[in-house]
Amino acid sequence: MLYFLVLFAVIGLDQTTKIWVMQSFHLYESRQIVPGLFDLTYVRNTGVAFSMFAHHDSPWGHYFFVGINCLAVVGLTLAHFRLQNGRSRYAIPFALIAGGAAGNVVDRLRFGWVIDFLDVYVGTHHWPTFNVADSAICLGVGLFLAINFREEKMKSQL
Repeated sequence: MLYFLVLFAVIGLDQTTKIWVMQSFHLYESRQIVPGLFDLTYVRNTGVAFSMFAHHDSPWGHYFFVGINCLAVVGLTLAHFRLQNGRSRYAIPFALIAGGAAGNVVDRLRFGWVIDFLDVYVGTHHWPTFNVADSAICLGVGLFLAINFREEKMKSQL
C-alpha cells in the first residue's frame, strides 16, 4: 500500500506543479527565487535526463523514451512485489523512481516533451533545469543506494 501511496503522490505533485508552471509562465520565462542560486524557469525538454539527446529529431526517440520509462515503472512495481517479503524497505525508493518515471511519461504522452522548471545555479554555472519527477527519481536512487550500503556494512560486521 505504501508503494502505491508514494507513487501516486509523486505523480500528483509532479503534474500539479507542471500545470501551475504552464499556466503561470510563458515558455522560457524565468523568475528569481533565491538570487544567485535558484530560479523557476519554464522550459521544454525533448531529451532524457538533463536534456541529453534533446537535439535528436528522430520521431523514434519519443517512442523510445516513453517505452523505457514505462518499462521502468513496470519493472520497479514488479520488483517491489517480488521483494516485498522481508524487504519492504525498498517500497519508498522504488515508488519514488517509478513515480518520477511515470510523471515524465505523462508529459511525453500529452505533449511530446517533458516540462522542466527548477533551475539551480551558482553565478553563471547552471545545473540542467529539472522537475519534481526528476527530483523523485534522484531521491529514490539515493535512498536505494543508502539502503544497500547499510545492508553491506551490516553484513560485513557479522
